[in-house]
Amino acid sequence: MDQQVDGARFDLVSVEDFEEIIGGEAVERILAKAEALRDLHVVNVNSTYYGGGVAELLSSLTLLMNASGIRVGWRVIQGRPDFFSITKKMHNALQGGDIQLTDIKRRIYQEVVFENAVRMHLDHDLVVVHDPQPLPLIGHFRKKSPWVWRCHVDLSNPNPELWAYLQQYIDRYDAVVLSLPEYAQQVAPPQRFIMPAIDPFSTTNKALSDAEIAERLSHYDIPTDLPLVVQVSRFDRWKDPQGVIEAFKIARREADATLVLVGNIATDDPEGQAIFEEVCKQREERIVILSVQDSALVNALQRRAAVVLQKSIREGFGLTVAEAMWKGTPVIGGNVGGIRHQIEDGVNGFLVDNVEEAAARIVQVLKDPDLRLRLGAKARQTVRDRFLMTRLMENWLDLFAAFEPSFRLRA
Repeated sequence: MDQQVDGARFDLVSVEDFEEIIGGEAVERILAKAEALRDLHVVNVNSTYYGGGVAELLSSLTLLMNASGIRVGWRVIQGRPDFFSITKKMHNALQGGDIQLTDIKRRIYQEVVFENAVRMHLDHDLVVVHDPQPLPLIGHFRKKSPWVWRCHVDLSNPNPELWAYLQQYIDRYDAVVLSLPEYAQQVAPPQRFIMPAIDPFSTTNKALSDAEIAERLSHYDIPTDLPLVVQVSRFDRWKDPQGVIEAFKIARREADATLVLVGNIATDDPEGQAIFEEVCKQREERIVILSVQDSALVNALQRRAAVVLQKSIREGFGLTVAEAMWKGTPVIGGNVGGIRHQIEDGVNGFLVDNVEEAAARIVQVLKDPDLRLRLGAKARQTVRDRFLMTRLMENWLDLFAAFEPSFRLRA
């Protein structure tokens, strides 16, 4: 799909562009499902246009669906710093952290969502609300269509007090979508499970030449004389950047390398700046720490890296794992959440439970070029088979099509 504006031509990635990767039969199947829903008008609501996996997903998925003839919009709620401070605490508590849910915090949370509801005018055929930040929106509209709550975080051990509070809103939805069956909860709506996926044509994932990779790394003064060990993630304590640095310091006793930690600070994450500043205290010649919003740099690093880490303590899924795997780069991931569904230990990467295991695997991969190639080839095939954007789109099309006129999901 393309359009010419003021002499410039703009192209959208279409399902047909995936044919070389997924085959013609799959393309035809997905397009037939999209055609059956052509008149549907869908809106997604989340909390930020950039920073983190949800924004990355929505950026590609909404465009791919529009290119297939389905009108899919994307709204972002606006809020004061105190609102996002509260919702960040909620995010942490949903993944097992503590929270003091005072009356004033509840009041601020509810008030800001109400203010957004006044401005949004959601009268679409289907509404998809992402994560806890906009969750109470459903209480401010007379429902004319199905509402879906999509929660992207690791819900294996949510804080009981917070969950009890949020459930009053969750139970009003017509369906709940989680990444994995192990995140299922006792809620009124039916639950479905859809794992995230990557867009191989995005700036983050498209093919780069050696010259393009070298230019991006040079632009940020990243040395390439030694193998690169890379972690790409938001500056978030659940991503364990301190643990990555500790593991690297142990590993480099046996294998010379340069560590690059690169991430960004999302607009809905007030803790990010503080964590970034704390991690920066560990900077040195061979430990490069960057907070930038540069998708081409992420792509270049994941392609040039000898090994990529995602040493998360909690992880709903971990898009950066799939991104690096798609590029044929071996990944060492924390043995948690969605990472366990991407990495088969010892086959297409490694799973680790602590700093020492991470360090040992870094050394092993750095010292064995054949192992790097073998893991990388298996990793790319895994993403081709299971974690591409067309599969994600098809999962959502199947969910949309399953709603009865009464807003109920067919079994």
